[in-house]
Amino acid sequence: MTAESRGDTTSVARSELMALAAEVNGPVLAPGDEGFADEIATWNQALVHRPLVAVGVTCAADVQAAVRFAAVRDLPIAVVATGHGAVVPADNAVLINLRRLDQISIDENARTATVGAAVEAQALIVAAAKAELAPISGSSPNVGVVGYTLGGGVSTTLGRTYGYAADQVLSAEVVTADGVLRRVDAETEPGLFWAIRGGKGNFGVVTSLTFRLVPMTRLYGGGLYYSAEHVGAVLAAYRAVVADAPDKLTVSFAFLRLPPLPFVPEPLRGVFTVHVRVAYLGSTSEGERLIARLREAAPRVIDAVRDMPYTEIAAIHADPVDPVPAYEISTLLRDFPEEAVSALLAAAGPDAETPALMVEIRQLGGELGREAKTPSAVGHRDAKFLFFAGTVGVPEMGEAFEGPLQTLVDALEPWATGSKQVNFLSAIDVAPERVAKAYEPATYARLRLVKGVYDPTNLFRINHNIPPQ
Repeated sequence: MTAESRGDTTSVARSELMALAAEVNGPVLAPGDEGFADEIATWNQALVHRPLVAVGVTCAADVQAAVRFAAVRDLPIAVVATGHGAVVPADNAVLINLRRLDQISIDENARTATVGAAVEAQALIVAAAKAELAPISGSSPNVGVVGYTLGGGVSTTLGRTYGYAADQVLSAEVVTADGVLRRVDAETEPGLFWAIRGGKGNFGVVTSLTFRLVPMTRLYGGGLYYSAEHVGAVLAAYRAVVADAPDKLTVSFAFLRLPPLPFVPEPLRGVFTVHVRVAYLGSTSEGERLIARLREAAPRVIDAVRDMPYTEIAAIHADPVDPVPAYEISTLLRDFPEEAVSALLAAAGPDAETPALMVEIRQLGGELGREAKTPSAVGHRDAKFLFFAGTVGVPEMGEAFEGPLQTLVDALEPWATGSKQVNFLSAIDVAPERVAKAYEPATYARLRLVKGVYDPTNLFRINHNIPPQ
């Protein structure tokens, strides 16, 4: 913390910040301090945080000090790791930046990993690969492992074979609202252990997770890209492939309207394309047989499906990695019949007017549709598909995009379950009744009870909030 005057713009006195700075190893910064803007920055730039103080923690003890500081003053707590999940402005809050908690420990014999709160997916994938193991990872290489896992963790490569990432968690370290560091598992404080796996950051600051890895080094996967005139034939082939797909095969697709910018591959710039994403955990020859109908459906603009090391799975979806102001919406689907295809084409196909740069259908089912051996708050496992749409703009354009994005969800309403997946909740979903759609009613009621035990004053509310009972 610098010695410059803080003025009268905050409700926290300079002497109080100095006292906090003496307790923690990392920086304690207030508005106007050098480095403050970097400390509060998030990957999703759709909103701007305006906290009273930012604490760059370096260890669990730093987190405890920051939580106690907030609790004594009844200040809300915001938590940032990578910032992909930033949905609520941290105004007048204590912002805890976890980005320095990036330690990775791989136990090759036990086939487990222990990771700090800010470890990104690609870093863990590379570390685990040295032991010929893999984590259950999502589509983006720079999403935080802990946040992804606590929100369930839907993997488009391993999920249909191994289930949710949350199903693999063995233990966690959590700093709760009373400033206590708790080590929880299925035997020690099982209620809290159940709640954080699906309830995300509503119950405390998770500083580390330990979870199982799976034996995996290679797979058959990548992307098939088609031009607009073939969209009908491609989606017909897609439905045929997923109808007979074994659990080791996951096939999703997206409508892309990518801008004509240098980072976009030339054939995809400024035109509508269909991107089919393939991941098969088997041999190349069998994978080629399983997706033959897709290759036969139409000429490919790009065909990048191949045998690949697991370390290259980010290429399958080719998600953006640079920070952007992102605006998103999603819903779960019980089915994706021919009638749903027609509705989707009318709302988001080549001839539709929509600001969405990507409109996606992800295949679920398989092990994702079965109950885990260790129960958690991750639910709605009966959904067969996940619909997701997103666009980019400038910061704080959420209201302008909400209506057009909601139109896309409304088009698929006849096939929607009425529910959502936790990690795909967005800034549109911050109202309590929308957050509740991510849980079965009994699960949501139990989460509120656990919240009342561990965070009765709702300090952890800068999120998709679950209020205490």
